[in-house]
Amino acid sequence: MDWLPFFLHPEYPEEGLPRADLERRYGPGVHGHTERMIEAAGLTYNPPDVLPNTLHALQLTELARDVGLHEPVHTRLMHAYWSEAADLGDDAVLLDLVGEAGLDRAEAEAVIAEGRYADRIADSTQEANRHGINAIPAFVLDRRLLVLGAQPEERFEQAVAQLEEAE
Repeated sequence: MDWLPFFLHPEYPEEGLPRADLERRYGPGVHGHTERMIEAAGLTYNPPDVLPNTLHALQLTELARDVGLHEPVHTRLMHAYWSEAADLGDDAVLLDLVGEAGLDRAEAEAVIAEGRYADRIADSTQEANRHGINAIPAFVLDRRLLVLGAQPEERFEQAVAQLEEAE
């Protein structure tokens, strides 16, 4: 599986958006499905009170990709966000987390300061949008079938069966 950068909410302010604002807009329990999926996997659902602007996190995951650490960095950031209430929009928190996963802190700081990887992230996001991807996670199976959102295992089994039938 290849994880590609997708900047879901570039409109979020640098300091993030209070989760309460999202709940006022979409109703309480807007992440109920995500919560159920996380807990069904035996993990703790405990996201932060702020929805972060994720540009810096995306930049650092691209640095991690280039140095062969994408999987541990991505996994650490996802777990920290969804289960540890870590604010990934806070650069100090973000730098600590990617350091735990093996990235060099000085290099990570330089990436943020220089805005490195912003073009790669924008290009990847635009390409995804051209293919109808407007949410995360998004899974493209065999370059032919798009599955949007956190889905149960059964949905993926159905998708694979659908691909096999089409062959």
